[in-house]
Amino acid sequence: MNLRQLEILRAVIRHRTTVAAADELALSQPAVSNALKTMEAQAGFALFERVNNRLFPTVEAMALYKESEAIFALHAKLESRVRDLRENRSGHLSIVATPPLAYSVIPPALSGFLQRRPQTRMFFDVRRYEGIIEGVLSHVAELGFALGLSHHPGIAHEVVHTGEMVCVLPPRHPLAERPMISATDLVGLPLIGLERGTRLGEAVRNSFADAGAPFQPTVEVRYCNTACVLAAAGVGAAVVDPFSPRQSSNGLIVRPFTPRTLAIAYMLWSEAEPLSRLAKAFLNEVRQASRQLD
Repeated sequence: MNLRQLEILRAVIRHRTTVAAADELALSQPAVSNALKTMEAQAGFALFERVNNRLFPTVEAMALYKESEAIFALHAKLESRVRDLRENRSGHLSIVATPPLAYSVIPPALSGFLQRRPQTRMFFDVRRYEGIIEGVLSHVAELGFALGLSHHPGIAHEVVHTGEMVCVLPPRHPLAERPMISATDLVGLPLIGLERGTRLGEAVRNSFADAGAPFQPTVEVRYCNTACVLAAAGVGAAVVDPFSPRQSSNGLIVRPFTPRTLAIAYMLWSEAEPLSRLAKAFLNEVRQASRQLD
């Protein structure tokens, strides 16, 4: 007895007429009647007793009905799994990101992504730039997100967002009223610098050099969000990426910085393997979230 025959048997048992069963299954009444005759012939015993145009299942038919419950439960589970895979609602995805993106564009993208896919499991790690490259190349993460990018063999990329470095100032800073802050404006004032040798740290140093202004930080930090916390506490001014100030709610003053210093956010993945459908769906979420940053 095949699955379709069992389905017909169960429908007739529920409705007690071939007409109602046919309506449920989108079949003709003769097709249901013929299927019952075929099943009884194959089984070698009666499945229904016919009384006043109604069908009453035999003890044997009810035994088949009960035994088939597990089969149809498994079938429903399998169909649900297929739908989840088709709609990217289940599976596992690993991503890594540098702090500026991990604390700005990724959270809203992740929130919307998981709300629509409650069965999906994520691994999300925050790393320095070098760790992002290593994670993608070693397949620890399927997707990486970082500010700035050098050419790395085996890594494909796409620009998520193009922004510019900004100057953050403590509340009531002497430069707070200026609409734009230049490198020369910051000379002689307490300055929070980004670590030497890092991509953003070197970019800021080059901007000061281009402006002919000495770069003399009072405090040097590794991450832009650390610089924002210190600036909000009154330690000094800092030049940071445009994402990190969004995390601060302590009266931090944000101004455009000159000379213009680009801060480009990238999505990264390995060229060695095609992206999963789940990864492609998450990239679309990040693209949408990045549009809100403009």
